Amino acid sequence: MGVERLFDIPGHQLERYPQEVAIATKENGTWRSYSTHELIDTAERLALGLMALGVGPGDRVAIASGNRSEWCLVDQAVLRIGAIGVPIYPTSSAEDYAYVLEHSGSKVLFAANEEIHAKGDQARASCPALEHLFTFDRVEGARHWSDVPEMGREEDRPTLKGYQDQVERGDLATIIYTSGTTGRPKGVMLTHDNILSNVVGSMTRFPVDANARCISFLPLSHIYERMLMYLYLYAGVSIHFQESLDDLGDRIREVEPDVFTAVPRLLEKIYDRIVGKGEELTGIKRKLFFWALDLGHRYETHGRSPWYDLQLKLARKLIFSKWQAALGGKVRIVASGSAALQPRLARVFTAAGIPVMEGYGLTETSPVVSVNDLRQDNFRIGTVGRPIPGVQVRIAEDGEILIKGPNVMQGYYKRPELTAEVMDTEGWFHTGDIGEITAEGFLRITDRKKEIFKTSGGKYVAPQVLENKLKMSRFIEQVMVIGENRKFPGALIVPSFAFLKDYCKLKGIPYEGQDQVINEQRIIDRIQREVDAANEGLGQWERVKRFALLPSEWSIDGGELTPTLKLRRKPILNKYAEAVEHIYRGT
Repeated sequence: MGVERLFDIPGHQLERYPQEVAIATKENGTWRSYSTHELIDTAERLALGLMALGVGPGDRVAIASGNRSEWCLVDQAVLRIGAIGVPIYPTSSAEDYAYVLEHSGSKVLFAANEEIHAKGDQARASCPALEHLFTFDRVEGARHWSDVPEMGREEDRPTLKGYQDQVERGDLATIIYTSGTTGRPKGVMLTHDNILSNVVGSMTRFPVDANARCISFLPLSHIYERMLMYLYLYAGVSIHFQESLDDLGDRIREVEPDVFTAVPRLLEKIYDRIVGKGEELTGIKRKLFFWALDLGHRYETHGRSPWYDLQLKLARKLIFSKWQAALGGKVRIVASGSAALQPRLARVFTAAGIPVMEGYGLTETSPVVSVNDLRQDNFRIGTVGRPIPGVQVRIAEDGEILIKGPNVMQGYYKRPELTAEVMDTEGWFHTGDIGEITAEGFLRITDRKKEIFKTSGGKYVAPQVLENKLKMSRFIEQVMVIGENRKFPGALIVPSFAFLKDYCKLKGIPYEGQDQVINEQRIIDRIQREVDAANEGLGQWERVKRFALLPSEWSIDGGELTPTLKLRRKPILNKYAEAVEHIYRGT
């Protein structure tokens, strides 16, 4: 069958490669799965139930949940009616829930659990359009999502079929409110065609076939994982949803995925954990481990010598095979996006036989613009690959990346003035990112245009360049480079406390807690050496001159990170204003 709308995808799977396990979620220790046929049937019955509740074409239906089968099923039901899905991050504040529900005019909210249901219930007072709340978990006093299919009437099936027939590729499929590093979320309007074009374009770079397995844990509320959910269904990949990161390692080993998506922050944590285990080894095992690690750091996709490849073959057998086993033993590809990936991580994981396919995109571009490809000589470490088919990329005079193609959004919902700021009259979307295109046509991202700042001396500084260099240190967990309208760049640094604890034990330095250790002069001096190393090769105006160590890790709940783990720079500056002033005191 032809795939013209997002709800056509499961039918395509049923026709081409029906799956016994199309989607699955572990509930109370047992996997609850849906075959392709069950997925379609449940989505249709949910659609009939929503119609009985008065939901029709163009109505908005919100979903606030972590990754689970119910998310996919409700999404498919909403699309079948011609309604519009509005995902909300489960971690959003009650204030943001109220804003998104009111601004979108959502008629129904599906909430994962009691906490989210309470936020939705609280928002009702300011959201006159919100008529119905359902939960995925059983919550006392709340209506359960399984009640919805029971409300459906068989006699409405012809009407549902009529709704489906009326949906066109150019119709709005979803409004995705960007988490935003500053200010109120913006509602990005994406059509069926926007996302479908991205699915089809990305498939050309996707080296996994039907009957493969994936584990899905990055938030479906973000277009990155959501587009890939559609791609997995389109490709016949069995999706195992994982709602929590708490037991992710165990779940990965259980599922034995062929593919999963990650953000650089997660890959950094995996790498640090592996190296930490290597530090515990002794004798020949320790020497072999760090020999293999050094080999991995020197990996290149092209031009390797036969001697290097021979050593790599041995390293994979002796050392890197254990890395694979820790990730289930069958991983063929890890797709990385949302933020810049340190090239050393791409090198070492790819050398270990766990290729990291780095890409680039934005919510406004559905999201993929470009991605590396392990096949056809389309993989260059340190770049985000070549543009996918149908997507045009241009670099403006000031270095800003401009995008044009069928994947570009329709605009920001109810915010035409903001749309006009990023869409020019020729149809180019202005990303706000700075980059360059190599002679071979690979895109390289260098910074965010809005994050580049000017010192009081008039020099421009790209903070991400510095941050990525600093994060290469095992002593540094998180960092934000500052210095707008100041004499020099400084840095707010969250140390890697797990590593510091072991380091202090080894060096005989007291470790009485995080507040104490960041004031320990020997630790400050040691991290200064890491900062000095990161400063090498930079212009004097770019170098971090002073830094402050902070006692607690930044998090989504703490308000310092977005749900996709990007820095929320203004809130961090406000929260640590005293530390910032300490850096610049007396200058």
